[in-house]
Amino acid sequence: MKKSTYHIFFSKLSTPLRIDIISSLEKKPKSVTELVKELKAEQSKISHALKELRDCNIIDYEQKGKKRIYSLNKTIIPILRLIKCHGEKCCSICRGCK
Repeated sequence: MKKSTYHIFFSKLSTPLRIDIISSLEKKPKSVTELVKELKAEQSKISHALKELRDCNIIDYEQKGKKRIYSLNKTIIPILRLIKCHGEKCCSICRGCK
């Protein structure tokens, strides 16, 4: 059975580390080093998670010398806003989400 776009997209968001990276990049673009320090995770785990997010174009990067600066893809930002709106309006009713 072929996986739908939904399966692929949401599977890329299926780990706490990837969610933490997205949350961090929502604030501002960052390098791997900055993400490692902020999230207190191993560099290899951050790099692997970034690759998974890049594979689905959830994040972009800009090469600055030897450093890559990661940021959210512009198409993801409205999705994050919708999720926050949903959480504020609907999840306060559903206590199972908290």
